[in-house]
Amino acid sequence: MLLSFALIFLVGMILGKTFEKIKLPKLLGMLLGGIILGPYALNLIDASILEISAELRHIALIIILIRAGLNLDIKDLRKVGRPAILMSFLPACFEIVGMLILAPNILGISLLEAAVMGTVVAAVSPAVIVPSMLKLMDEGYGTEKGIPQMIMAGASVDDIFVIVLFTAFTGLAQSGDFKTINFLAIPSSIIFGLLGGAIAGITLSLLFTKFQFRNTNKIIIILSTSFLLVSLEEAISGIIGFSGLLATMSLGGILRKKEKDISRILSREFAKLWVGAELLLFVLLGATINISYAVDAGVMPIILIFGVLVFRITGVFISLIGTNLSSKERIFIAFAYIPKATVQAAIGGLPLAMGLACGEIVLTVAVVSIILTAPIGAVLIDLTYKKFLVKDFKV
Repeated sequence: MLLSFALIFLVGMILGKTFEKIKLPKLLGMLLGGIILGPYALNLIDASILEISAELRHIALIIILIRAGLNLDIKDLRKVGRPAILMSFLPACFEIVGMLILAPNILGISLLEAAVMGTVVAAVSPAVIVPSMLKLMDEGYGTEKGIPQMIMAGASVDDIFVIVLFTAFTGLAQSGDFKTINFLAIPSSIIFGLLGGAIAGITLSLLFTKFQFRNTNKIIIILSTSFLLVSLEEAISGIIGFSGLLATMSLGGILRKKEKDISRILSREFAKLWVGAELLLFVLLGATINISYAVDAGVMPIILIFGVLVFRITGVFISLIGTNLSSKERIFIAFAYIPKATVQAAIGGLPLAMGLACGEIVLTVAVVSIILTAPIGAVLIDLTYKKFLVKDFKV
């Protein structure tokens, strides 16, 4: 196991730095490292690590969402209120509709199977988007209009919306019974997630004010609280939902509001933690990618992915109608909403595990969506943010 961790960190770091040197996002190098080390290539990662890969990636995602919250100014978010709300569901809805229109003709599957596939593919990746948006905020690009904040918030809620739809459609595919009551979990997941995180943030703010803690201890307390919030999500089922990841970001946002100076220090500390967590997240994500699925499927899934992206980008532009954003800023936001990875890696194989007839083709399209959109989206963000966004020199 120790050898596997050494390879994950060293290979991920070396390839990440190599890709940076050739002006490509380092996450591409980390993903490539995971593919090379993973079970579908050299098979150098211990099986026991692969068994807990999802949990390790979850921890890494929690770390970056805490940091996102600690950098999220609620006042900035209020500036972009309506577009942020629309961005949390409209682009995903457009992409699912695109899948319903295109997939039956391109892949010869039923409408219900296309709906299942659409809910797997439609989620954007916070793991790719949030670090990129934090980089923009650190450098001051687009912050005056709240562009990175809007993208981070919208991407976090987008995942909740899509996963609830996925649960509803796979339930229908398994039993033939469409439970509309499942959709009640969408608003409750968002409301209770935000509320739970806010309560936790206020509690920690009072605790840090009343008692003296070292920064290291504060980080441990915040991380432990976040783990509890995510565990609470797993414990709650039924029509009442709770988003642990949204609660984690909300916790950080409240700490930012209540303890601005402390939150800056803690954000820097979490940035150090992210160095290792990022390697774990993307290398282990790369290890889940079976390139042979994409090769065997041929060109049709690729055509499908690019086709539904057109629908997604249309949804983004409609969400931004009535804003004061320039054409270049709108195009950048559309680019930022392209990457997919985390959710597709987590749920792409579930229809196959459930025994659904469409399971293998859904997994194939999920893999193709990661291979295409994570690199393309990351590269487009990196290449355009300095050209398309205005730099706030106050940052």
